[in-house]
Amino acid sequence: MFPFVNTAYFQIPAITLLSASILWLIYITTRYLRNESRQQQRCLVDQINALLPQTQCGHCGHPGCLSYARAISTGAAINQCPPGGQHTIQALSDLLNETAEPLNPSHGNHSEPLIARIRELECIGCTKCIQACPVDAILGGTKLMHSVIESECNGCDLCLEPCPVDCIDMVPGFTGKQWQWALPNRSDAVESEIGEQV
Repeated sequence: MFPFVNTAYFQIPAITLLSASILWLIYITTRYLRNESRQQQRCLVDQINALLPQTQCGHCGHPGCLSYARAISTGAAINQCPPGGQHTIQALSDLLNETAEPLNPSHGNHSEPLIARIRELECIGCTKCIQACPVDAILGGTKLMHSVIESECNGCDLCLEPCPVDCIDMVPGFTGKQWQWALPNRSDAVESEIGEQV
């Protein structure tokens, strides 16, 4: 029916077409496997990022927690996060099956949670602290008093350095432990119930 297909002239394009199809198949397979690898890498980065304290402080040497999570997923040390402390290092070592080494002191020391507090009478309203805050926890305007939203402050202390009048202090922050109180003695509670019934 197509006698000209058997000629040598048409056999070369057929071989070229077959080779191109094989190369295309290899390209698609490689691309699929690479995307699969990237998705697994993203999943690991998300898991690591969820364990980090999200202070965006930069003490680890990276601009934020997500970039540090990316670095950890490619082999960076897991002991460079002072806000997270040993608890975060242990959680990361459990996730990554690595040994939990002590916090690297060159990145800072772990301390209790602190929050920024602006001495408002001394504030000149320069807005440099607002620009430095990675979580937008400082309110104020140019030439106006600034104030910290304490519930939003993560204690990164990035606002201290740019303040030209040094009117920002880091003070102990709110922890859930401040709201705990001793439970009443059970015998006292029973006696008060009996007294009310009589």
